[in-house]
Amino acid sequence: MIAVFVVLGCAAFLAPGLCCRPKEYPTTDGQCCPMCSEGTIVQRDCTSRSGTRCTRCKNGTFMNQPNGMGKCFTCTSCDSGHGLFVLQVCSDTTDTVCEVIDGYFCKHFDATGCSAAQTHTHCVPGERITEPGTSREDAQCEPCPPDFFSEHGVNCTDWTTCSGTQATLKKGSSITDVVCGDSSRHRYMLILPGSLFAALVVSLLVALGIKVKQMKLSSENKQTP
Repeated sequence: MIAVFVVLGCAAFLAPGLCCRPKEYPTTDGQCCPMCSEGTIVQRDCTSRSGTRCTRCKNGTFMNQPNGMGKCFTCTSCDSGHGLFVLQVCSDTTDTVCEVIDGYFCKHFDATGCSAAQTHTHCVPGERITEPGTSREDAQCEPCPPDFFSEHGVNCTDWTTCSGTQATLKKGSSITDVVCGDSSRHRYMLILPGSLFAALVVSLLVALGIKVKQMKLSSENKQTP
């Protein structure tokens, strides 16, 4: 009596299809039909004389669970332009599995693989890589410490120390090294312009004296009767 009451109560007070057993699905007319298996979907609901008619998912679609649906899921596309490649191709029972290309890391990872990727951070000049990027983690950067430089944003190198016989021609920065030069040559280069200037002045004075002497002789010749 209790079992009969439960069945009648279910039929009377619940919406059609809610009393379907496991691995059955409700139809629009309130019937319960056997579900289609993975890789297939419903082509026609069951009747009193026949079971559910199922059809396989077409290429580019899949169904990964027993179901009573009339449409397969669309396979995921792995976009190489967004850093993804196909690790496992889609089948009628499984979705595509995507993985990240070298130089990218996965921003969103789920049971079907990576669904969103991003390029690794590139450390700029003046910084160094503290943690290289992986397929799951971004690269990590930090500034070079004082008296160190990084030209390409990879490693930090300490500044060159000029020797006692050298002069510092250019100070170092976070992106460039110290430039050293020969101290004697440096002094010579400072003295040389002064030497040239003095020689030029002497030459001009000599030329001017010759010119004055020529003018004086010319004037005396004109005054002679």
